[in-house]
Amino acid sequence: MTTAADPARGFTRKPVDLLKAYVGLTKPRVVELLLVTTIPAMMLAVRGIPAPWVVLATLIGGTMAAGSANALNCVVDADIDQVMKRTRARPLVRHTVSNRHAFVFGTSLGLGSFAWLWATTNLLAAVLALATILFYVLVYTLVLKRRTAQNIVWGGAAGCMPVVIGWAGATGSVEWPAIVMFGVIFFWTPPHTWALAVKYKDDYERAGVPMLPAVARPAHVSRQIVAFSWLMVLWTLLLVPATGWLYAAFAAASGAWFLVLAHRLHSATRRGVKARPMRLFHMSNTYLMIVFVALAVDSALGLPVLGLPW
Repeated sequence: MTTAADPARGFTRKPVDLLKAYVGLTKPRVVELLLVTTIPAMMLAVRGIPAPWVVLATLIGGTMAAGSANALNCVVDADIDQVMKRTRARPLVRHTVSNRHAFVFGTSLGLGSFAWLWATTNLLAAVLALATILFYVLVYTLVLKRRTAQNIVWGGAAGCMPVVIGWAGATGSVEWPAIVMFGVIFFWTPPHTWALAVKYKDDYERAGVPMLPAVARPAHVSRQIVAFSWLMVLWTLLLVPATGWLYAAFAAASGAWFLVLAHRLHSATRRGVKARPMRLFHMSNTYLMIVFVALAVDSALGLPVLGLPW
């Protein structure tokens, strides 16, 4: 089998290993979660089933944009990844891919996503995708992440953009439901991330990253998780005027479930008994999927819009 030599390190790598490494740079599990929210946003935008080609084109461009941001993030954070246990297997830490090649790969994906979205959807979607990449790399990764405990609060805005890009890809515009969906993910990100960070608190301390659980008392962290959970659940209800009864029912029921777990986590933390932050972390993924799948089904069925109460 043909291998690629690395003269600087004196070993060879199989093409399949290189392929896996480049895919790993894009953080596919993160990309998958982002795409789950894009399709429902497009369906709500047209209140039905968008043209399959438009959906496919938007997903391809969105995947390229997210992969670009994640690959460039790996380049900037290579020193952090090297000292954190959960990131030591990433390609740049294991030297499967060089930093220079990863940078070229990430930049090419970003420029490619802009060109693709402009050619296949519209300029607005392309500009939003490029702006998201730049914000994630230049604002979150280079500035916020290493300087403030509020890093994920504001930096998480990049992860909210796929719904806006999806709406723009489907309609060529951005309307208020897209902004509301942006807010849902914005308020979802801190409880989701902080619950995971509680488990990896030592990792963040060792890397010198001021993630909230690494710099604040546990009770303060759990209190913030509860606060953002309430904001998230209440924010999902702002979409009710643009949707039908199915979305409203699932948003309310799953939101209540999420709040119960958040309050249980805070109660256990305050009492000093064993808390289960990973339960909330895993549930947060399920919760987001439920909300957006309900949004997609509600739109696909064309259920009567509940409308504004006035």
